[in-house]
Amino acid sequence: MPDTNLTAAQEPENTAVSYEGTIKISVVSSIGMVPVENATVTISDTADPDTILMTLTTDSSGQTPVMQLPAPPLALSLEPENEIRPYSEYNITVTAQGYEPVFISGSEIFANELSLQPVQMNPLAAAEEEESIVVIPDHTLYGDFPPKIPEDEIKPMAETGEIVLSRVVIPEFIIVHDGVPGDSSAPNYWVRYKDYIKNVASCEIYSTWPESTIYANILVIQSFTLNRVYTEWYRNQGYNFTITSSTAYDQKWVYGRNIFKNIDYLVDTIFANYLSRPGVRQPIFTSYCDGRRVTCAGLSQWGSMYLGEEGYSAIDIIRYYYGNDMYINSATVISGVPSSWPGYDLNIGASGEKVRQLQNQLNRIARNYPAIPTVTADGIYGPATANAVRTFQGIFNLPQTGITDYPTWYEISEIYVGVSRISEPGT
Repeated sequence: MPDTNLTAAQEPENTAVSYEGTIKISVVSSIGMVPVENATVTISDTADPDTILMTLTTDSSGQTPVMQLPAPPLALSLEPENEIRPYSEYNITVTAQGYEPVFISGSEIFANELSLQPVQMNPLAAAEEEESIVVIPDHTLYGDFPPKIPEDEIKPMAETGEIVLSRVVIPEFIIVHDGVPGDSSAPNYWVRYKDYIKNVASCEIYSTWPESTIYANILVIQSFTLNRVYTEWYRNQGYNFTITSSTAYDQKWVYGRNIFKNIDYLVDTIFANYLSRPGVRQPIFTSYCDGRRVTCAGLSQWGSMYLGEEGYSAIDIIRYYYGNDMYINSATVISGVPSSWPGYDLNIGASGEKVRQLQNQLNRIARNYPAIPTVTADGIYGPATANAVRTFQGIFNLPQTGITDYPTWYEISEIYVGVSRISEPGT
């Protein structure tokens, strides 16, 4: 295993050098996935909450401009032995006419990284409290959290009379129990699968790490999650949820936390993947730990960071920890989408029913997000359709190419399903 005592990067000698990260805040109604326009957003440092650093207003897509905020040196997030917190924390308050206020404490900013802070606002007519409060705890690599209780990577699949999936399916939602399994007072949250993976990855690793390291860790997180889904691990024990937010039993998830753009996009590109071994149908239960305070039989998060810096690919990192017979698999069934990706990129010149379906979905999304221009649903992918796709990509943090590739197709499908529903499942 790589020596995690090695110095990854040195502090600059010039202490006057300033570092900054960026943040983009997206505000939607908790009912109907409607962007909240003209919301007032104030940001302050968590260490000095009474000093307002900036006041912003959301646009027609419910979003603020991308803004810069001070952050600690990048090197701090690349060195496990450093006791200094490698990110800054900010408080965010959001108010809007007709909605209850939202207060977020501890939104994280890393140097040179774009943070995406989602905000859900409850309409006053549906509000049960005067203010919605989100508290984001320390990152798992910085704070103290219970270590994972060891489990076998392949679960017994004997015929017990319980329902077990016959094939790997990417679920639309998973139900997260926000506590240890036996805590009946902990709430359950319905969370979109991709959003869950993005949240966990942002909790468990630093977005400043090499891309191959982030890719490998996302694969491990997805395989871990899909093993819970496939084996119905908790339901077979009499619980009514898919997974917990406890690091002792599962992996960290935090309601309302910010995620990071590079993690967001990478999950969009590989969300249907998981890890397999020959002759084993279920996704492998891929244990992992930080590799510094806690060691385990699976992946070392800090060790994977060093491997990435040494040029290891994602699959090389995976095989370093789990063996050479581990490979990347992909689920062919994705729940909750009107139609699967056609298998090739849609660009100017494409035509047919898939293009028409895409155009109809974009036009429905445009009713909620009016910055997206409506198009004629004629089944022809012309400049107008490319422009609508490009605008959609900008709103939802995808590369603005105007081409409907794999991540864009499924993001459009997911947003279309979200805006088409009257309301989403609650807690």
